Amino acid sequence: MKNSGLFLLFGLFLTMSSSCKREELPKATCLKGRLALKGVCMNYVIEVIEGQVDSSKVELAWQNPMTNKVYTKAFALKSICSFPENLKEGDEFYFSISALPEDKMCAQCKAYSPVPKKGLSIEICD
Repeated sequence: MKNSGLFLLFGLFLTMSSSCKREELPKATCLKGRLALKGVCMNYVIEVIEGQVDSSKVELAWQNPMTNKVYTKAFALKSICSFPENLKEGDEFYFSISALPEDKMCAQCKAYSPVPKKGLSIEICD
């Protein structure tokens, strides 16, 4: 009887730990974005091109002071450590807004490239 209690506890632990794994989100629940500007030192600007996004989290109209070009529903990328290197300026992709804070575990140079004041950490949807 003592061993069965131990097995029950172990089974409960396994069930709880497996439910904590990151689940992949279907594209239907993700936003579609475009890498609008690939500035130096990972100063990237992303535009939301499909899906509902909280307007307080993005710049509804952001003008690049270097080119005067206007970008809509734009934000600065904060999750630079996990953003795919193979995406090029103009590429479209699906993403979700991450609840986790900005990841600062990778090196970033300090060269300036203009980005919107509002920034988001995101995760790419598969």
